[in-house]
Order: sequence, then C-alpha cells, then structure tokens
Amino acid sequence: MNKYSIQAFLNETAQDDSKKDFFQLEKDYLLELNVNNQTVLIKKGAMVAYDGNIKFEREGLLSKGLNNLLKKAITGEGTTMMRASGSGRIYVADMAKKIRILYLENESINVNGNDILAHEQSLTFNIKMMKSVAGMMGGGLFQINLNGTGHVAITTHGDPLTLCVKPGSPVYTDPNATVAWSGNLTPSIKADVSMKTFIGRGSGESLQMKFEGEGWVIVQPYEETYHTTD
Repeated sequence: MNKYSIQAFLNETAQDDSKKDFFQLEKDYLLELNVNNQTVLIKKGAMVAYDGNIKFEREGLLSKGLNNLLKKAITGEGTTMMRASGSGRIYVADMAKKIRILYLENESINVNGNDILAHEQSLTFNIKMMKSVAGMMGGGLFQINLNGTGHVAITTHGDPLTLCVKPGSPVYTDPNATVAWSGNLTPSIKADVSMKTFIGRGSGESLQMKFEGEGWVIVQPYEETYHTTD
C-alpha cells in the first residue's frame, strides 16, 4: 500500500476505540470524553465532534449564584461552559493548545479562566477575581477555583513547567503565562512601576503574581492576552 494513499491516511489518523476512560487523551491536542449517562462541563465552542446521544446546554448565568455573575460582568472575561449530558463520545479541543488531565482527590486548585477545557460535574467551582493595582490594569485577573473529587482538563500553549513554592521562598510569575496553582496558595500582585508603564509600551514584567507559602504553580512558555474592561 502506498504510504500516501487515502487508506494509509485513514489508518494513521483513525480514532482509537480501545480508549474507554471517562477523560481520555485521543491526541496531545484532542480530548475524548466517554460519557455513559453522565454529565460533563466543557468550554463553550470547544466541541469538535461527537457520537451517540448527547445533549448540549449552556450553563446558566445564575447557576452559580448572583455573586459569580457579577464577577463575570466586572472582569469581562467570564468563561462560558456548556453542559453535555447523555451517552456517547465527545471530542473537544481549544485552538490546538496542549491538553493535560488532572484528577483531584478531595483537592482544590485554581485555574486561569481561559485554560479550563472540561471538568466533571462532581467538581464545584467558584469564580475568583484578583483586584488589580489601581491604574495598572482595567478590571482584574480572572480565575476559577475547582474543589472536590473528579477530572479536570486544562490547556497550555506548549509544554507546561511546574514551579515549587516553599515557605520563605516566594515565586513570581507573569500573569499572562500563569495557568494554574494549588488551592492553598493565594497570590498577590507585585507592581514594578517605571515610566515605561505609563509612556508607550510598558514592559510585560511591570506586573507579576507573587506566590507565597507551600504549593506549586504551573506556567506556560507563552504570554496569553486577556481582555479586561477599562
């Protein structure tokens, strides 16, 4: 068989039917969700294909309370999730970003709102906003706290790096490159103000997230741009 034949292409790219886990990586950039009378929340617009009997519903704006709705309105960065229920296979992806599956065992993590691809319904989530330093940024830094037991899929541009945070040794990160951190850490904003911040294009390092305590922080080799209100 010619290596460039259609059949060769089909053999190379065919889905792997042996993968049956609830959350399963079909490819590095493609997540397969095997639902069996289950419900999973996925990022709006992330579904690329599915089979079986699946019903998709937009997660209601008030489903997590008025407080979270107000936070979404303030930040202008509210990630809209879709609720997928039924039985079948769902394939999800987000702009060819690399996907990592994490399983929480009665644990808590914080994830940048733009980097959550999917999570089990069993996990509770709460929208959090880190107030920006006055005059530095419009709005605030938007994050989601996930808590409980279940799977969550996060995305990164390229291969992520995990940094350990130890007492007395804080870690500083670029907000636009910060993906997630352990739930016991509460970051603060460190401002390095210079004239470049106010005149022309300021340095991307003029604002940093400061992590103190004991835990870990995940960063990506990419500075993602987020939208904030003026």
